[in-house]
Amino acid sequence: MELFTDITVLSLEQATVLPYLTYRLAAEGMNVIRVEHPERPDPNRFVGRDVLGEKGMNTYYFPNNVGKKAITLNLRGEEGQALLRELILQLDVDIFATNQLPRNYEKLGIDYERLKSVKEGIIWVGVTGFGPESNEAAYDPILQARAGFMELTGERDGEPMVFGLPMADLGASEHGYGQIMKALYKRVATGEGSRIDISMFQSAVSWMVNPVLLTKSFGDKITRRGNTHEFFAPVSVYETKDGYVYIAIGNDRQWQTITEQAGFEGLSKEEYKTNAGRIADVQRLNEGINRVTRTKTTAEMVELFNSIGVPISTVSTIEEVIGDPHMKGKLISSKDSRTGTEVFLPPPPVITPYLESVNMQLPFPPRWGEHNEEIYGALGYDAQKLAKLKEAGII
Repeated sequence: MELFTDITVLSLEQATVLPYLTYRLAAEGMNVIRVEHPERPDPNRFVGRDVLGEKGMNTYYFPNNVGKKAITLNLRGEEGQALLRELILQLDVDIFATNQLPRNYEKLGIDYERLKSVKEGIIWVGVTGFGPESNEAAYDPILQARAGFMELTGERDGEPMVFGLPMADLGASEHGYGQIMKALYKRVATGEGSRIDISMFQSAVSWMVNPVLLTKSFGDKITRRGNTHEFFAPVSVYETKDGYVYIAIGNDRQWQTITEQAGFEGLSKEEYKTNAGRIADVQRLNEGINRVTRTKTTAEMVELFNSIGVPISTVSTIEEVIGDPHMKGKLISSKDSRTGTEVFLPPPPVITPYLESVNMQLPFPPRWGEHNEEIYGALGYDAQKLAKLKEAGII
C-alpha cells in the first residue's frame, strides 16, 4: 500500500491557492474530495476555453483539479452542516481544508473547534489572504503587490510588474503542503490533530529574506533591476544571432574563463577581474558582452559555455520546456472517459511513489457534483434521499 492512499481530504475550495495544494496531495495518492456550493460552484470552472462543450468544465479549471472527486453541499443551514459532520465521521476524514474568509467559518459550521469536536484528530487547514484575524479579500496579484514582489520585478526605470505565474498562490500552497505533512507526522507521533492557518501574505514575505534583511538592517534600497542581479555580474539576458541566452556568472574564476574564449578577449580588463568591479560598471559590461554574443548563434553560445563550465541557458518557450530531455517520461496525464480528451501536467518537484505506481496517470478533473451519488451513497443515502436533498438545495 502506498504511504498516503488511506488519507482522506475534504476541501471546501475555489480559485487557485487551495485547489493547487489539494492537487499536490492527490498526487501523493490521498483521496481528495472537493466541496462546492450546489448553486454557486468554483468560478474557475467558467474561465478559459470550453473544449468539452460542457458548462463548468473550462480549461482554466483543469490544471489544479486533476486526481480529485467532487461533491456539492450547501453549508448555509443546519441540515447541510449536519451532513458535513456526517461526512467527516463516516468517511473518516483526516484533513479538512478551506479558503473561505474567516468570518464565514462559524457561519458555515467549519471552524476548527466545531470540527475538532466531531473528530478529535482532524487536521484543519485554513488558507487566507492575511491570516485568521483578517477578512480582507486577496487574489494573487494583490498579494504580489502587497508583499513587495512587484517592487522587485520589472525594468529598472519601468513600471512594477507581476510574475508570469501566480507565485503568491503557489507559494502558499507549497507552504501549506509542508505544514500538512508535519501535522500528519505529529498525529502519528502524538495522536493529536492540528490547526494550520496559512497567510498568503506571510507566505510571500517569508521569501523576502535578502530584501527585508538588507532594508531593515542596513537601510539598503532594494528595487527592480530588470534581468540583472543585485550582487553578481554578468547575470542577464544577452542577444544572439537568432535569439537570446541567459548567462549567470557566480565567481571571478568563471569570468576569467570567459575572457579566454575567442571573441571575448576584449572584455579582459583589470577593473573587471572582481565581481565588485563588474557590478560597478554593469551597463557597459553588458553592452560589451552583447556585442560578442550577437556574432554567435544561440546553439554556439550554449555549446561554448557548457564546454567551459559556465552556466547558460536558452530562453525556452513553453513548448521547448515540455520537450526538454529532463521532462521525458515525467509528464502527468489525465484522460476523460466521457469525451476522450486528454490533458497533461508537469510533475511535482519530486515524483511520488504513488504517481509511479499509477504510471503518471490521474483521474480527469471532476465535474460539478460528479461524485455525489458515490460519496453520499457511502453514507447510506439512496437515490430517493439524494433527490430530496437536491430539491431542498442542500446538495
